[in-house]
Amino acid sequence: MEKIHTVEIYDAEYETTYTAHIQKNGSGWTGWIQEHPKVKCEDRTQEALLETLEKTLYETLEADWEAWDKQIEEDIKAGKLDQLRKEALEDLRTGRCTDL
Repeated sequence: MEKIHTVEIYDAEYETTYTAHIQKNGSGWTGWIQEHPKVKCEDRTQEALLETLEKTLYETLEADWEAWDKQIEEDIKAGKLDQLRKEALEDLRTGRCTDL
């Protein structure tokens, strides 16, 4: 294997820059996203690898958000956030909130 190169991938939708580590591996390329260990890819060329990493990162972020949305909906239905809601409403009623 050759030297690991670092490339930044900017995701405009999430307004976040991610760090891709890529390296030549035999006749192909391998890479991963530092901030999301689940995102690991291989491809034939460096350009193809970067496209694959970006696409896989986006799919991973979307899946994570969908899982988060599903979990919070389940928590709401189960009443797990009721106490926080009550506390927030009480803070609002007593003037312990500041307008942003």
